[in-house]
Amino acid sequence: MKLLLSIIVCLSAGLIGSLFTFAAIPTWYATLIKPSFSPPNWLFGPVWTTLYVLMGIAMYLVWRKRKSLNLFLIHLVFNAGWSIVFFGLHSILGGMVTIIILWGLIFTLIRTFYRIDRRTAYLLIPYLVWVSFASILNFSLLILNQGL
Repeated sequence: MKLLLSIIVCLSAGLIGSLFTFAAIPTWYATLIKPSFSPPNWLFGPVWTTLYVLMGIAMYLVWRKRKSLNLFLIHLVFNAGWSIVFFGLHSILGGMVTIIILWGLIFTLIRTFYRIDRRTAYLLIPYLVWVSFASILNFSLLILNQGL
């Protein structure tokens, strides 16, 4: 039950973010100048779903050891918050600030979780890699769309 609940909690962060994302993709986001390395829109859903499941497993492994999940839950707020700021508020700069904080929280989670159960840190590494790429994409969008 804890494993299922952990995965649902993480997927819920994605669901909250998607409520702000889906409406903005064909409208506001479609008008932005994108860098050549911007992936197709259809790729984001499967990647994020996979990452949320991995996060849920990591959350479960830490929860099972009766360790605090406060930092993990705070990080999920910033995870969903990025979509709210970037897509909901149409703020590329605000998204950049939010994703930098998110990246730092993920890095801290990996270091913290590594001491609890090394597997949890390994489960979060693909997430850090993807958010690193997303940070570069966010920064590129900021530079390319300064006048908009």
